[in-house]
Amino acid sequence: MTTPDNTSDAPAEHTGVAAQNWDRSSSDPQYRAAVVDLLGALAYGELAAFERLAEDAKLAPTLADKAELAKMASAEFHHFERLRNRLTEIGEEPTRAMEPFVAALDGFHKQTAPSDWLEGLVKAYVGDSIASDFYREVAARLDSDTRELVLAVLDDTGHAGFAVEKVRAAIDADPRVGGRLALWARRLMGEALSQSQRVVADRDALSTMLVGGVADGFDLAEVGRMFSRITEAHTKRMAALGLAA
Repeated sequence: MTTPDNTSDAPAEHTGVAAQNWDRSSSDPQYRAAVVDLLGALAYGELAAFERLAEDAKLAPTLADKAELAKMASAEFHHFERLRNRLTEIGEEPTRAMEPFVAALDGFHKQTAPSDWLEGLVKAYVGDSIASDFYREVAARLDSDTRELVLAVLDDTGHAGFAVEKVRAAIDADPRVGGRLALWARRLMGEALSQSQRVVADRDALSTMLVGGVADGFDLAEVGRMFSRITEAHTKRMAALGLAA
């Protein structure tokens, strides 16, 4: 997963639960439920990313490209293993924690199946980056132990630089490619944001934690600001790809 420009995990902002460790913060049942949801969503996301990269490798034009994607897929699976092991450590069954997020993530991937190698690269770069932005927003509100794990599994596996290099080279070779990929990236952005909003809205504990523990539920203004930050980061990544936002 890629690292966005708008990281929100500065130590100066760590107050409340974010200044505590897991042993202390997990005594709150609602907080514990939110963390289980988060780790379950992340774990299934990493497992799906592994599967997708393995599939994308079949579309790669060269053996070197296949090998690079295989290495990235391996890194994603390692991230999945860390999340699965953490769920087990805190007494949760990993499969049960992942199940609520399978339909949304599978639906996203079904709606955004790439038709060629370049679309697959853009999807991995744009889609994974939007997911990383979303989870980093959540990470700013996590206890120190969980935050450290979440930020570690959001580390870039190398796909960002690889995708930028290959997409920009393709556009240089044929500028007409840029228009098609720009439309594709906008579609990905819309689908990814819709998926993220559904996940937040459907999981009460996670949504309450995300907006800072609002006692009476969902703070739409704060969620709107969060998605505005995610959109701004997306615009910068589009520029890096050489595509119009």
